[in-house]
Amino acid sequence: MKAIILSGGTATRLFPSTLAVSKQILPVYDKPMIYYPLSTLMLAGIREVLIISTPRDIGPFEELLGDGKALGMSFSYAVQEKPRGLADAFIVGQDFIGGDRVAMILGDNMFYGQGFSAMLKKAAEREEGATIFGYPVKDPRAYGVVEFDTEGNVLSIEEKPQQPKSHYAVPGLYFYDNDVVEIAKNTQPSARGEIEITSVNNEYLRRGKLKVELFGRGFAWLDTGNPADLLNAANFIETVQTRQGMYVACIEEIAFNNGWIDKEGLLKQAEALGKTDYAGYLRSLVRE
Repeated sequence: MKAIILSGGTATRLFPSTLAVSKQILPVYDKPMIYYPLSTLMLAGIREVLIISTPRDIGPFEELLGDGKALGMSFSYAVQEKPRGLADAFIVGQDFIGGDRVAMILGDNMFYGQGFSAMLKKAAEREEGATIFGYPVKDPRAYGVVEFDTEGNVLSIEEKPQQPKSHYAVPGLYFYDNDVVEIAKNTQPSARGEIEITSVNNEYLRRGKLKVELFGRGFAWLDTGNPADLLNAANFIETVQTRQGMYVACIEEIAFNNGWIDKEGLLKQAEALGKTDYAGYLRSLVRE
């Protein structure tokens, strides 16, 4: 399976911070925001990743992440010339996807919780159909809402319903078989001129091939849409790391634990980061 990180958009709610830089380059506590969705894909066992961004912002992502070889991965890059909806990522990335299955995650989606890796691998190993996720929220009227049966089959998806059929919102993380490319290409733009991800999911629903995996109580899905949310997310990461002594979304650690790089590769990454606490943490992983 391959994967796409969609990191476009103008993030106007974070102006002036994002006037000259992509939101997904901004730090969330001690690492760039894009590390968090990237770590999610790595936990799913995915090694080939396409980063899609705007013409202005694609360069910094290439400079930050490179070709991925230092992590035992492969990174590619593509430009979305103008916002055409989330599902447009599968059209932009169709050459990258080829004949493979593909996951997509939004570049500002952050997840944290026990058992996450197992849930991701279950979704990644599904050969046919699509998998979305459900996260319990207090007021689902502000989200896309998923209704499902006891076996995890999706019954309906509604966008910001006034009378929600469940309390589970759909976060920006999706797993698809290869049919998603043709489905996206045949999806008509919505009234706002975008190829909606909900339309793609509804086509899988129509075919009876849409599953949902549910995040449990205590699981964190963090929002970074405005300055207060960004600060809260940073405070959450700082608290977890300080209390536990283990880093969240440390991509070098995940690559090491996955066996994609060895001790020498990990120490080389640490050396490049100088005398920072982050580099010290990487070195400590070798001493354990």
